[in-house]
Amino acid sequence: MTTPRSLICAAAFAGALQSTTANAALPDPVRAMIEAAIATGDKGKVATVIEIARQTNAADSAEIDALNQGFQQQVAEKAATEKARKEEEIRTAGVFENWHGKGQIGAFQSTGNSHDVGVSLALNLERKGIDWQHKLSGTLDYQRSNGRTSRERYFFAYEPRYRVSPDLFTFGLAQFERDTIQGFASRYSLSGGLGYDVISTVDLKLAAKAGPVVRRTELVGGETDERMGGLAGFDFDWKINPRLTFTQDANMVAETGGTATLIVDSDNTTLALNSGLEAKISDRLSTKLSYTLNYDSNPPPQGVTTDTMTRFTMVYGF
Repeated sequence: MTTPRSLICAAAFAGALQSTTANAALPDPVRAMIEAAIATGDKGKVATVIEIARQTNAADSAEIDALNQGFQQQVAEKAATEKARKEEEIRTAGVFENWHGKGQIGAFQSTGNSHDVGVSLALNLERKGIDWQHKLSGTLDYQRSNGRTSRERYFFAYEPRYRVSPDLFTFGLAQFERDTIQGFASRYSLSGGLGYDVISTVDLKLAAKAGPVVRRTELVGGETDERMGGLAGFDFDWKINPRLTFTQDANMVAETGGTATLIVDSDNTTLALNSGLEAKISDRLSTKLSYTLNYDSNPPPQGVTTDTMTRFTMVYGF
């Protein structure tokens, strides 16, 4: 039986078409579009272009995937190189390098029925290493009312932390306080112990810590008291909204943060509670409304058990 000539030609054409389709290369305009997106280094753009290319050139998905895998490998290698560079920079940094922090200042003056003047200053510094973290903080509150000093308080603290695991850390804490209005010329506290990151996300962080403490108090009258006790505390930071618009021309970021330190010994219990709301005006400048509560269960004779302070300050980050 002889096969008709027309059938032979049709079969030959189908085979040639199938071979051409199987060996077809990614069209030059599509390849150029993908390469242009890769050149920007923008992962979002590359993902969008790759997805469109897959939908419109399904037969070339293998070649498209190869281009995408090459880009992802470049991104991973670049990230690894940058991470290694930063780690080396941190390891070789000097003692006074890689410190970051915020300075705060607030002041007021009033005349008329009362003559008041006051100033509130604060400085917070932080240095993060590979395993170590150092925190330095200090505050000054001073106020005069009708010619009389009605508030004079100084507070300084240094806290080093060593990261044992991603969530567990050890800490040391040295504190100095002076509040002559409350009745003590100086109070020193030295503590150390363990801490744990209960929550650690981009927007919410909560760390708790506890350990023994030794405290020395020197009263205004000259008496001195030394006691052992226990310390418990937490640090809390919450980024409420990444971009909160208050006015037409100022984008602000509102954040709230708080710390609490409780020290208990056989004779006295003290609680220092700090919380605040910070609104960022620019990359470095922000405003902050904060509230501080200091509780002393057994204050000196001229002192009170609870002392509070509300501050509105300008904050500069560096």
